[in-house]
Amino acid sequence: MSQPAIRAQGIEMVYPNGATPVHALKGVSMEIADGEILLMMGPSGSGKTTLLFILGGILSPTAGRVMVRNVEITTLDRRQKARFRLKHLSFIFQDFNLFKALTARENVELVLQARGVRGRPARRQTETLLERLGMGRQLDRLPRDLSGGEKQRVAIARALVAEPDVVMADEPTSALDAENGLAVTGLLGELAAERGTTVLIASHDMRIAPFANRIVQLNDGRL
Repeated sequence: MSQPAIRAQGIEMVYPNGATPVHALKGVSMEIADGEILLMMGPSGSGKTTLLFILGGILSPTAGRVMVRNVEITTLDRRQKARFRLKHLSFIFQDFNLFKALTARENVELVLQARGVRGRPARRQTETLLERLGMGRQLDRLPRDLSGGEKQRVAIARALVAEPDVVMADEPTSALDAENGLAVTGLLGELAAERGTTVLIASHDMRIAPFANRIVQLNDGRL
């Protein structure tokens, strides 16, 4: 039996808040299978984003351990975590996080350059994926000239272009209307399934549910 892509055990997260600390996560344990598309749902303030960022090595938990691809990332220092994320993980954020001064093509190509792929191979790989996402005519447009749906397609391309092991998406449809939300979620699921990518989506948007293999609920810091 293959190892899960992600395993979390006893995750606790406490934020200092004067005399009344905020207990954001309370003993969360979970496993995500290799190649699974998992939707983590819950209301605002339930701890979804905090858990997502802990599983992705962006935040360190107060207690507990996280294994990603058989590496215990909770024992890594900041530099080691950054190297691990670069090699194995990609993120899609609700506000897109595109570089405003770079074109759609350049925003995606930058990821390949960071991983040592440059020149013609990087350009070819970038253009192929953006065209697949319906962005062939917007390659040289800046983010300010793109719609919300187009920006999210660029963000998806940036997350998938280097074929990471795991993609983590934080509220990927929150800035999109119903039509664009369904379109980009469908494309993310389709491309991830083709590549065998593990996808973890944190959202309260029920429109995403049909694209997930499994749905878990987070309420008041408990899974």
